[in-house]
Amino acid sequence: QVQLVESGGGLVQPGGSLRLSCAASGSIFRLYAMGWYRQAPGKQRELVAAITSGGSITYADSAKGRFTISRDIAKNTVYLQMNSLKPEDTAVFYCNAKMGSPPSLYWGQGTQVTVSS
Repeated sequence: QVQLVESGGGLVQPGGSLRLSCAASGSIFRLYAMGWYRQAPGKQRELVAAITSGGSITYADSAKGRFTISRDIAKNTVYLQMNSLKPEDTAVFYCNAKMGSPPSLYWGQGTQVTVSS
């Protein structure tokens, strides 16, 4: 069994910063990639950023230049540093991991990020 536990969400003013963390625990085997998705009210869940085991990184256009994804391999943890936050970044942010053989997708419980003055 695999668990993903997110932390770091909260309320921040426009232009502010937050750092999200996601720690994977349990039966971790063949971790291919970890990433962050978000879902705003009334909208579909969308990719924000992802990083593969080889270090390849993908960002959504909305995240480029403002967000940075990083990882601590030893801790099976992925981070999302979010700067210059905008009200439209308000959403529940979910951590995602692709691992195992055959690969399976795992999700965290989500952490709320609210950008408001």
